[in-house]
Amino acid sequence: MEYKFSDKISSLKPSAIREILKATSLPGMIPFAAGNPAPDAFPVSEVQAIAADILANRPIEALQYGVTEGYAPLIAAVTKRMKEKYDIVKEFDSVIITSGAQQVMDLSTKVLCNEGDVVICENPSFIGSLNCFRSYNTKLVGVSVEADGMNMEELEKALKENENAKFIYTIPNFHNPAGVTMSLEKRKKLYALAKEYGVMILEDNPYGDLRVAGEDIPSIKSLDEDGIVIYSGSFSKILAPGIRVGFTVAPSEVIAKMTVGKQAVDVHTTQFMQMVVAEWMTKYDVDAHIEKIQAIYRKKLNLMCDMIDSELGDAVSYVRPEGGLFIWCELPEDVNALEFVKRSAENMVALVPGTAFFTDTAGKSNAVRLNFSTPADDKIVDGMKIIGKVLKEMRG
Repeated sequence: MEYKFSDKISSLKPSAIREILKATSLPGMIPFAAGNPAPDAFPVSEVQAIAADILANRPIEALQYGVTEGYAPLIAAVTKRMKEKYDIVKEFDSVIITSGAQQVMDLSTKVLCNEGDVVICENPSFIGSLNCFRSYNTKLVGVSVEADGMNMEELEKALKENENAKFIYTIPNFHNPAGVTMSLEKRKKLYALAKEYGVMILEDNPYGDLRVAGEDIPSIKSLDEDGIVIYSGSFSKILAPGIRVGFTVAPSEVIAKMTVGKQAVDVHTTQFMQMVVAEWMTKYDVDAHIEKIQAIYRKKLNLMCDMIDSELGDAVSYVRPEGGLFIWCELPEDVNALEFVKRSAENMVALVPGTAFFTDTAGKSNAVRLNFSTPADDKIVDGMKIIGKVLKEMRG
C-alpha cells in the first residue's frame, strides 16, 4: 500500500540528535552528542523510597486517572517554589503539569498559532522545539544569538516585518545549543519589544538550576506584569528525565486553553510520577540536591573546557557557559563540520553538527555541539583527545 501522510508530518525530518543517539549505543562510543544527566546526578535512593511508600499505601490513587491540570499537591508545591524562590506566578497566572517540557512547546503552539503564523526563534535553537513548531505548519523566523543572548536589533526587525508573529521562543539560561546566557538588559528589552508588538514570549528554562558560575539573573517571567509570558519548567534535569514531568506557568486564560488541548493528547500526565515528584519536593531538600548536581557539572564543564583549550586550542572558538549541559564550538573555516562529525564518529566519538539547530533547514553552520554531562570524566579526556587528533588530520 502507498501511504499518504498529512502535510504537517510529511515534511518533518527525524531529529538529528535522536538519530545520532542511536550511534551512542555502539559499544565504546563516547557520547558527546547526548544531553542526558550524569548517572551520579540521580536521587535514586530517594525515588525508590518514595515509590515504594506510594505503592504500599496509596496504590489506587497512583494508578487511577487524574485531572488534566495535574496532581493538586504537585501544583501546590510547584507554585510555592516558583513564587518564593523565583518570583514567578502572578495573580493572573495558573500552573499546569505537563508530560515533560516538550509538551509545553506543543501546547503553546497549539493554542496560539494557526497554520502560516510566525514563531520567532533564536538561531540556532533547540531542535525539539523547532520541529514542534514546524509540525503546526508555522513559519520560523530566526534571530542570531550573541554571547549575551538574542540580537535585539534583529528581533525588532523580525517583529516589524512579521505582523502575524504569535510568540518569541527563547532559552535564556545556558542556551541549547549555544551555551550562552541572556543578559538582564536584553531580557528587559525582549519583554518591552514583545509588549510593544503584541506578541507573547515562550521562556524555556530547563537548565536554570544548573548554574555553576556567575550570578543568577531574574527570569523574563518574573518581569511579567502584562500576562504575556509563558514559562516552561522541567524536572528532567534536576530529578530524572525518564519521569516525563514538566510544568508551565502562564496566564490563566492560556492555561485553560492548554488544558483543553492536553485533554486531546494524553488526558493527563502520569499520576504515579506526579505523586513521586510531589513527595520529593515536599519531603526532601531540593536545593541541597541541586547543589550536588551543580558540583558534578562544574567539574565536568571545567574539564571539557580545559580539554578544548589544550586539544583544539586557538583553532576553535566558543563561549564558556556558566551552566547547563552544552558547549557550542565553532570550527575553523577550512574544516567542514559534517565531515568532522562523520570522522569523529568513525573514531568512536559522537557529536551533533550545528546545522541541526537552525530555523532554516538548509542553514549552514560550521559548529558542533558538545555535551559534558553524559560522558564519564575519563571519557571526556579521551574523547577530546580523539577529536583533537581528527581536527589536526583534517587540517593537514
